Amino acid sequence: QVQLVESGGGLVQAGGSLRLSCAASGGTFRNKAMAWFRQAPGKEREFVAAISGSGAVVNYLPSVKGRFTISRDNPKNTVYLQMNSLKPEDTAPYYCAAGESGRFLLPVYTDAGRYDYWGQGTQVTVSS
Repeated sequence: QVQLVESGGGLVQAGGSLRLSCAASGGTFRNKAMAWFRQAPGKEREFVAAISGSGAVVNYLPSVKGRFTISRDNPKNTVYLQMNSLKPEDTAPYYCAAGESGRFLLPVYTDAGRYDYWGQGTQVTVSS
């Protein structure tokens, strides 16, 4: 069983930065695609960023591309989301997700349904 624990959320002013971390335990980390999703109140869950098991492939939500960077450290079983130039519309709880790489037929990791494990979430609040 894989457990995911997020950290690094908080309150920041618009234009500021935060770095989210997600520590995984259980399973073989390098065999898993990792992703970040968010779900603001009253809105549907939204894909933010994903990274393949090797780290060679990354996907981003268009509105965060160029501002957010996803990365992973396989020896540390940790995935990161560096968020720069934050905007109020980025406000939401952010969830880390893990899915077996073999479940993704193409190097596109945006489908929430293919992720088997989810963290409890970390709140990001951006004030204007």
